[in-house]
Amino acid sequence: MSHRLDRAIDELMVREALPPDFRRVIDTVYYPLADALCRKRRGMTGESPLVVGINGAQGTGKSTLARFVAAILAHRQGFRVVTLSLDDLYLTRRQRSDLAARVHPLLRTRGVPGTHDIDLGLAVMDRLRNAGPGTATAIPRFDKARDDRLPEDRWPRFRGRPDLILMEGWCLGAVPQDEADLVVPINRLEADEDADGHWRRYANSQLADTYPALFGQLDVLIMLKVPGWESVYRWRLEQEEKLRASRREAVNGARFMAPGQVARFVAHYERLTRHQLAEMPARADAVVALNPDHGADRVYGPLVESEGH
Repeated sequence: MSHRLDRAIDELMVREALPPDFRRVIDTVYYPLADALCRKRRGMTGESPLVVGINGAQGTGKSTLARFVAAILAHRQGFRVVTLSLDDLYLTRRQRSDLAARVHPLLRTRGVPGTHDIDLGLAVMDRLRNAGPGTATAIPRFDKARDDRLPEDRWPRFRGRPDLILMEGWCLGAVPQDEADLVVPINRLEADEDADGHWRRYANSQLADTYPALFGQLDVLIMLKVPGWESVYRWRLEQEEKLRASRREAVNGARFMAPGQVARFVAHYERLTRHQLAEMPARADAVVALNPDHGADRVYGPLVESEGH
């Protein structure tokens, strides 16, 4: 089992294009998290899966953490693990265009609350929770390069009922802001394109009214905490460059963003990201403290029981 896990870790390191010194993050953060989740799952009664939410701003490494933790749980503990992404629940490009026409033009851009198909997410979660041994659950997939959801016949299938569901997303588990905090624009995008605050009030109302049905299913909330907002643009730009490199062949119809477009793109998320940074660490079950070099300094919080990891 140890040999299989080592091989899985090595393969993930290559696939994620991670440097050799990233193994320190695996040892000091990923293994303690996996061990804590193992204890949590084994302490549960019944067969319902443990639902784990992974929150973090763009480019923080949410999907990387989910992949490594899933591999550790599968190969070392024998758990059946499925990973989901809130990003894969984005409304289709056509749906967002319709929403932009009806509510506000900024809703054409994916990401903020109100641009996800929450009913789809709930349906997938319900099917996974109640799956029998032979049940095949289709897991939605969104193609960011084409800015559209993939057709269902291209979605991967997960067979049976998982022991753990790892769901990651930039605003996963977020709570709405007070209405008074929405009055003053937080950046140029809001000042120039949402002067009356209609877009940000709509997103906030969606976060209050629609998203709790999905977020309320989380048993555990893990936060990847950026050192500051200034890191988000730089890391999201690196993410875009990796996406471009991975799709350098057969990119007909693909849409990649230039640096200026990335800056405008992340401005859509500045308000809620800053809000999460201010209030979420105090209530998260575990916080992974990231440094400006994109490394993880430590993990702390009730889930891991001490700050010594």
